[in-house]
Amino acid sequence: MESKHTKWLLLAALALIWGSSFILIKRGLVGLNPFQVGSLRMLFAAAFLLLFCFKSLAQIPRNKWKYIALTALTGTFVPAFLFAIAQSEIDSSISAILNSLTPLNALILGVMFFGLAFQRNQFVGVVIGLAGSLLLILSGASHNPDQNYFYALFVVVATLCYAANVNFIKKYLSDVNPISITTGNFAVLAIPALVILSGTGFFGQISESNVQHSVMFIAILGIVGTGIANILFFKLIQMTSPVFAASSAYLFPVVAIFWGVLDGEDLGWIQLVGGIIILLGVYLSSKK
Repeated sequence: MESKHTKWLLLAALALIWGSSFILIKRGLVGLNPFQVGSLRMLFAAAFLLLFCFKSLAQIPRNKWKYIALTALTGTFVPAFLFAIAQSEIDSSISAILNSLTPLNALILGVMFFGLAFQRNQFVGVVIGLAGSLLLILSGASHNPDQNYFYALFVVVATLCYAANVNFIKKYLSDVNPISITTGNFAVLAIPALVILSGTGFFGQISESNVQHSVMFIAILGIVGTGIANILFFKLIQMTSPVFAASSAYLFPVVAIFWGVLDGEDLGWIQLVGGIIILLGVYLSSKK
């Protein structure tokens, strides 16, 4: 009974934290470019985790480090840049709605590569979800002609990365402490992220006030929205299943749209319909 309550609490916490991450990325992009946002996000998370959880690295078996590196790449490194690049052209609320494709893609990849069972209603859900995402992209392009909705594809690719990540964790790292997984991920990513950040000219811009302001938002994103949230997420995967854990993405748009509307973003009714279609597809794909 306790585990049932715990999994729903974790799901709600992740929805609140990650649903708020899209507006933090948007704020970070005011003074930073996408590669600076992605790199700083990882570096803040890495600094936090290595400071408080360094000892947990000793709990990772030597033969598991290759999977730690794999999940670091698919679950954090690539998506961190893809979301930042996407939101340089599209609204944060649209990015969050498209992120709802994650559980659907987790099912697709799970069936194709990880031996998950596949049923008719799940196939219907996949088709509906993809149709909703296409409607969202096309309607967004016409509703916001000043935005380049080609960049929405970066979010779609990021959801495929997340989907692969949850399946990798469930299959290869279920017996590893979630804190160890998270800390290991960012121990692997810290140096590449620092190299990329250095190459963007960030350290020559740090004295600018708008850059400092943006860095503050990315610090919150890195520590809470990446470091702490990943610990909760990996715990949820181990307690439940890849598709259930990824279903936290169902709730991201609710939080993200709330922040987006407060920030003055314009969301048309066709885009809302597209979002509802995606969520319907995800719901059907997750039913057994």
